[in-house]
Amino acid sequence: MRAAAPRLLLFFVLLAGIPALFGLLLLADRYFAAPGAGREYVLRIPLPPGGSELGLPPIDGPLDASRPLVVIDAGHGGHDPGAGAGSVKEKDVTLALALAVRAKLLAQGGVRVALTRDDDRFLLLPERAAIARALKADLFLSIHADSSTNPEAAGATLYTLSDRGSNEEAVRISASENRADTINGVALSGQSDAVSAILVDLSQRESAARSDEFARIVLREGASQQGPARITFRDRSIQSAAFIVLKSADVPSVLFEAGYLSNAEDAASLGSGEGRNAFAELTAKAIRLYFLRQLGPEAEGSRASTAPDGPAAAASGD
Repeated sequence: MRAAAPRLLLFFVLLAGIPALFGLLLLADRYFAAPGAGREYVLRIPLPPGGSELGLPPIDGPLDASRPLVVIDAGHGGHDPGAGAGSVKEKDVTLALALAVRAKLLAQGGVRVALTRDDDRFLLLPERAAIARALKADLFLSIHADSSTNPEAAGATLYTLSDRGSNEEAVRISASENRADTINGVALSGQSDAVSAILVDLSQRESAARSDEFARIVLREGASQQGPARITFRDRSIQSAAFIVLKSADVPSVLFEAGYLSNAEDAASLGSGEGRNAFAELTAKAIRLYFLRQLGPEAEGSRASTAPDGPAAAASGD
């Protein structure tokens, strides 16, 4: 019994000492440990104030505001790399393609161009379409690169907004909290629910038809491309999906999957100067032909002299 007493006392001493030791460790960490001498345990990131306006990119090209405007969106960016493996990232591929298309359009003249991003930064999906709407774009093109577990999957694909996505957006826009929105220049504020729904539906039908028209021009011109670096298509038909980035009721919008980064040949082509040039030539030509068609049959009939490769192209870069 006497031998057990010192052991019992030692047990209680140790039991009481553990919390004290733990407290000393916390105190030492707070005042002496890195970083910041242990005084900061929360990473603070400055955010813009609520309700701040969306920053709009510059518009390049002719100063004439009546010239058509295309907004080109390089998918992903910043902390969102997208598809790809190793050093090949979708965000870098899409930015390079977007820059190449812009350069081609500006060199040919006659079309105004804006990029949702021209560097490696992150944008929310709704922000990308919002930029096109705020700039009153005549066409919105979002560029992406696909990926698949099947290494044989290859080729480009064109997407427009599906009926389901269109219907969801119609409900959102015509809701009371969105009455400040305008559709094709017509304010929805002050309109009844029925009138708002009709205006949104009519605008969506027109935008959907024009989106489909542009996508068909891309497919048609892609079929006539020549050379080893030409863009091949996985499917010769237009696909549809409820992509958030395409949900703009009054701007024709198309998502262009340029190829599969999971496919060695596609990745090599999209990463090469020849492949980027082929993509830029096809896309820029389709954009210009689409805008010519919007001007009417007479303008489309004269496209031989105003198309990207025509003799008047160099003179139209006012």
